[in-house]
Amino acid sequence: MIAQPETKHYTIDEYLELEIASETRNEYRDGEIVPMTGGTPDHNDIASNLVAILKAALRGKPYRVFILDQRLWIPGANLYTYPDAMVLPKPLELQTGRKDTVVNPCFIAEVLSKSTQNYDRGEKFVAYRKIPTFQEYLLIDQYRIHVEHHVKTAANQWLFSEYDDPTVTLSLSTFEVQIQIAELYENIDFSTV
Repeated sequence: MIAQPETKHYTIDEYLELEIASETRNEYRDGEIVPMTGGTPDHNDIASNLVAILKAALRGKPYRVFILDQRLWIPGANLYTYPDAMVLPKPLELQTGRKDTVVNPCFIAEVLSKSTQNYDRGEKFVAYRKIPTFQEYLLIDQYRIHVEHHVKTAANQWLFSEYDDPTVTLSLSTFEVQIQIAELYENIDFSTV
């Protein structure tokens, strides 16, 4: 039997020190540092489309919209991560002692890739649900028109809806924002996927 190399465990301070100097983004999962895979052009376009819609709809309202490089700390899951998009109410709540890490998103979206879709739907969603302010989760498939929408309806209760029709308008419930599914997929050519 071949011995598997032991996974090195890092303290939070070690991770944060390494992350500041790193040219790539890494998640911190309960002591383990996991490199985040690079996104495809379609992944980036979909995330950008969503953020553009959110920024326009929430202009002048008490929210901040973030994309890709904003670090989120989830103490209940011992997880640092970088959601594809998230919305936080003002004022921002930062991790104690940090100026670069938020803790209070109300809305998070992930663009699904083949390597992360199971994690985004499973373990990561479980971690997100530990955030007291978290109310709404959008999962957007980058390989076909398919959006999964989770809305918190009560403690420990989430309503699930899914959309495959580009002409449908999705209504976010955390704030009054309407998103036409086709707008999320603007510039995406599925014939090349």
